[in-house]
Amino acid sequence: MLRLLVLFLLLALSLSALSDKEILKRADGFMKGSNKSNKFRAYNDYKNLYLRAIMAENNKLRLSSLKGIVKSGRALHIDVSSYADELKTAQPRTSHKIIKKPTVKKKKPKKNEIKITSSHKLVSVRWRDDKLVLKFDKQLSLKQMNYFTLYDKEKKSYKYVFDIHASMLTKSQKLRKDGIKRIKLAQFNSNTLRLVIENDKKINVRFKRELSKVIIAIGKGGFKSTRTVSPKRLDRDKVIVIDAGHGGDDPGAVGYKNYREKVVVLRIAKELRQILKSRGYRVYMTRDSDKFIKLSNRTKYAKRKHADIFVSVHANASPKKKPHGVECYFLQRSRSERAQRVAAKENSRNTREMNSYGKYSFLNTLNSHNIVASNKLAIDLQRGMLGILNKSYGDVRDGGVRGGPFWVLVGAQMPSVLVEVGFLTNSKEAQRLVKSSYQKKIALGLANGIENYFLNN
Repeated sequence: MLRLLVLFLLLALSLSALSDKEILKRADGFMKGSNKSNKFRAYNDYKNLYLRAIMAENNKLRLSSLKGIVKSGRALHIDVSSYADELKTAQPRTSHKIIKKPTVKKKKPKKNEIKITSSHKLVSVRWRDDKLVLKFDKQLSLKQMNYFTLYDKEKKSYKYVFDIHASMLTKSQKLRKDGIKRIKLAQFNSNTLRLVIENDKKINVRFKRELSKVIIAIGKGGFKSTRTVSPKRLDRDKVIVIDAGHGGDDPGAVGYKNYREKVVVLRIAKELRQILKSRGYRVYMTRDSDKFIKLSNRTKYAKRKHADIFVSVHANASPKKKPHGVECYFLQRSRSERAQRVAAKENSRNTREMNSYGKYSFLNTLNSHNIVASNKLAIDLQRGMLGILNKSYGDVRDGGVRGGPFWVLVGAQMPSVLVEVGFLTNSKEAQRLVKSSYQKKIALGLANGIENYFLNN
């Protein structure tokens, strides 16, 4: 463990000693060779540059690092689709004269065809001996599969979800089985095939992988002589502390129709806890009722629980009614006026405490390696929220990821992020934020972001 820590520190020092141009030049040099290990080195350099670009708000460096991530990732067969999508939106528009090319009549896509970007394709779906068999064109690995369960208290509905890194050739399918409410197979996104088994009562669901096949036993049926694959992934042996902002006599932001931040964020935090627990994580909350906890005690609680990550959930406010959207912040000195303004709002309750206790701890924390990990976590949480919300609401604004001097994150000895789930002062967004359905979508997005963070780190 000590050796790994020393290696990590040496790597961090070597990177900090080089300029952005030097790292970019080195990464480009690694990419020119055919050696696979050099391509991995290039990929890591590009990702480090990407984080630096975001922290420094350097769009030019961000664009160069995104191009490198996509190129090296594809060469290594790593899923970089999210970076590729970001690159498309980040590409600057050119003002060059447009040269008209001869028009070629495009073939219309067939009725049942969808865009395929995954390397694996679903060939067939059928029932065999009362078991559902999904057959693919290539052999699958367990790393390409993710299985989790969800429970909706209001609807009293159980969902058993399989996410497989693959594509299907047809549109979504609804399957039938006696005693099961609903079975749906659909393309969740361009790289993920999703199977959802839904029922009013808890059922026994098990699965196994046989080369290019996934065989799923639903209900009483099982596997007699074949070993059953456990759905729990090793990276789910993690401890997560969720912090619902404000509470008690501190209402936080008070917005449209006197909606209070402390109420909204507590409900979202509880939904997030439920989803994460259903996926096998160990989850704790700094508060699960309407009470105020000193901000310095919240990260102390996370430390006592040996948390792997700390997520503080908040809702935003603005003197103007127009601002809206979701944002994520990590602990850092910030030149951004927006980050400083948001931090001032969230820190207001503890100004006196910060003056007496926090200065040394604050500066000490900013110099730790957690700033990089927290930045990575913030990026994944932001993407997770937008990925879910934009499926149902096309107008959710991406407020971005920024560093800021947030007192609630001071002293955290683990990756920590403050999430702003929306503006209570914006009437349209406020009305969404108080709805249970919207709160669940935010929680699901955050849970997906957390899962992606652990998967990649």
